[in-house]
Amino acid sequence: MISAHKLDFQSTPCVSFAGFPLLRPLWLFEILFLFGMDVAFNEENEDPVTKSHDPFATRSSADLRLVARHPEVYGPSDDSFVLVDALLAEKAHLRELHPRLCVEVGCGSGYVITSLALMLGNGKENIKYIASDISEAALKATAITLKAHGLCAELYKVDLISGLEKRLAGAVDVLIFNPPCVPTLDEEVGTSAWAGGNKGRVVIDRMLKTVDSILSKKGRFYLVTVTANNPGEICQIMRRKGFSSRIVIQRHSEEESLHVLKFWREKLDHSSGSDKSLLYSRCASALHVSLSHRLSRLVSFK
Repeated sequence: MISAHKLDFQSTPCVSFAGFPLLRPLWLFEILFLFGMDVAFNEENEDPVTKSHDPFATRSSADLRLVARHPEVYGPSDDSFVLVDALLAEKAHLRELHPRLCVEVGCGSGYVITSLALMLGNGKENIKYIASDISEAALKATAITLKAHGLCAELYKVDLISGLEKRLAGAVDVLIFNPPCVPTLDEEVGTSAWAGGNKGRVVIDRMLKTVDSILSKKGRFYLVTVTANNPGEICQIMRRKGFSSRIVIQRHSEEESLHVLKFWREKLDHSSGSDKSLLYSRCASALHVSLSHRLSRLVSFK
């Protein structure tokens, strides 16, 4: 078991100022000319983090040009984009939720947690962000990505949320997880950012066991899955724990069908049995459409 270890990455300022060496006496007009050119150059090339106005005030997702890259870190891909699109679709609702603590498990490059922070107020709201990953390289990348957008978060090198259970107990208002979900041999779990073991569910099922204990009463949990993970079964598991569910977004690609599932606590005193059945039937219906799409592709191929 890996103990929770908070990491604090220090780095030098993004922008430093250096004057031009004067190799010979300059007349006044030359000085003014060079000074004017220097000011114009710096204004055009100034790092966005240091500008007096907020360049990210109107952004709702991270700038891919500012996302840190590392050969050992899983960068933004289709699953990352569909998760951010799902959060964007939920943006108004999430703001109405007035979250105080948002957590991403398995932060990778930091693209998703940065996008979430931007859409919830660009760090100006009184919201705390926590990101965890088992990879120190991923945490360094996340730190760089956040800083490039003028944001910050607490970063922990842990396996899922191991060691953070007491800190997070009943406090997480927004929980996001883009897990390793590609079906592989169980022995391959942990060897790559996508290896998910049997049915791609080994890591997912471990995470599902912790959600109930850390999610707040008004909390929302967003999970990325593929069809092979059997999302309908995941919805059933969470329903037995007292959670309602629905598919926020489903997207088909050449290789897989992605779903972003949303979970929230059922209000047992206000929801009838028929209401719960309706919620689940909607989830099952959407999954049926997804499976039908895949079957039609196979028939067309044949």
